[in-house]
Amino acid sequence: MPIFPFKMSMLSLRIRIFLSMIVLVLIASILMASISIIQFKNEAKEYHQDRLERKEKAIKEHINYVLSTTTYPLSTTNLSLIFKDKIHELAQIHNLEINIYGLDGKLLKSSKSSFSVDSISPPIPKYILRLVQSSIEKRYVDITNIDGVRNRSSYSQIKDEKFKPLGILNLPYVEDDGFYEKELQNFMIRLGQVYSFMLIIAFALAYFLSTYITKSLKTISDKIGETRLNQKNEKIVLEANSKEINLLIKAYNGMVDKLEESAVKLAQSEREEAWREMAKQVAHEIKNPLTPMRLTVQSFERKFDPEDPNLKQKLKDYSETLIQQIDTMSSVASAFSNFASMPAQQNETLNVLEVVELALDIFNEDYIVFQTEEKEIISKMDRTQLIRVITNLVKNAIQAIPEQQQNKSVLVSVKRKNNEVLIAVKDNGVGIEAQHMGRIFEPKFTTKNSGMGLGLGIIKNIIENYKGTITFKSEFGKGTTFTVSLPIINS
Repeated sequence: MPIFPFKMSMLSLRIRIFLSMIVLVLIASILMASISIIQFKNEAKEYHQDRLERKEKAIKEHINYVLSTTTYPLSTTNLSLIFKDKIHELAQIHNLEINIYGLDGKLLKSSKSSFSVDSISPPIPKYILRLVQSSIEKRYVDITNIDGVRNRSSYSQIKDEKFKPLGILNLPYVEDDGFYEKELQNFMIRLGQVYSFMLIIAFALAYFLSTYITKSLKTISDKIGETRLNQKNEKIVLEANSKEINLLIKAYNGMVDKLEESAVKLAQSEREEAWREMAKQVAHEIKNPLTPMRLTVQSFERKFDPEDPNLKQKLKDYSETLIQQIDTMSSVASAFSNFASMPAQQNETLNVLEVVELALDIFNEDYIVFQTEEKEIISKMDRTQLIRVITNLVKNAIQAIPEQQQNKSVLVSVKRKNNEVLIAVKDNGVGIEAQHMGRIFEPKFTTKNSGMGLGLGIIKNIIENYKGTITFKSEFGKGTTFTVSLPIINS
């Protein structure tokens, strides 16, 4: 594939319109110059051809007059005597070299002063003699180029009054194009001046037209680039002078209307789907404790004996079982409430290191280690939400380590990197299987036997509200490291 079309395809429409107009002007100027040069050359060619014909006609009339007034008998052998002195007079009058040849092609007389008729003088080539004799006009013009100069040499028969051929008249003619070349040079200078002025105008006009044509397209392009499904898109309020661009604007505005309708339907569908999923999850989580509560009540009713000496203990166990299941339902309700609506941020200036240590104090596990090389990292954020992030990650790390495992380890480290604080929670638990890694932050997804899988979703929302990120690296059977990156806010 050629390189030029590829590069042109990379240019903007405005540049391509601009370049196209300039190229058209340049091509027009080149064509005009080429046509002018060809026209001048054709005119010069026709001029020299006509001039030679006029000279030849005048000289032949003069020769016929000399032949009609001579006292010598009219014959080929007498031509040299007849024109012995007249040939120079004729050459001076007509300002042209004249040569007279015999019918056999040998030179009889020439107007050249230094020329002498002898055996060395070249005769007329035989092919020219044949062409002169065979042509209807008994005439032939031989054209040659000598040192870049065009030479014409006409050959025609000299006849007596009875049209009997006596000899051959040769008129060598050198085309002098000096006048035409000078005229052509002057014309090209004037043409160059005119087209230089036109090129300047073309540059300005091309720039104006390309800008004018693409202005509306640029507006449409910008609007299309800003179009999003999840936001309010503005219509284009523009009346272009082009029917095609107006149709494009109309199509875009129609697309915005349809997009808004689709966005409303999609949002409604997503809300309905979210509520359906939430309802299913809530129902499932509430149904779990209701089943053992029902069984407990049924069992108590079946085995109830007022005379049983252990009645108080059984009532106590029964009450504790119900309270435990009620607490489970309460925690379910609280978890969904927390996930559905995050409390407003109450930002305050705090030392991140102190808050992290404070969050770790609630844990009694002696294998939890806090590590940092910083003395303090001051930032502005919500203390409660930061504690919530740390406790959720550490709690997940503890739960990821099997009870029977030896050498348990949970390492919490904090460090500063550029204008961010990095908090890492590393455990040596079971790790995360590859097929589960893409769903870790999904609501209600969990690999544990208990819990609702909302913890990581909640802290992810908290972190993203601070324009931060949470990532993890895990190797199944060796452990997991969660890394939280939060921007340091000084004011």
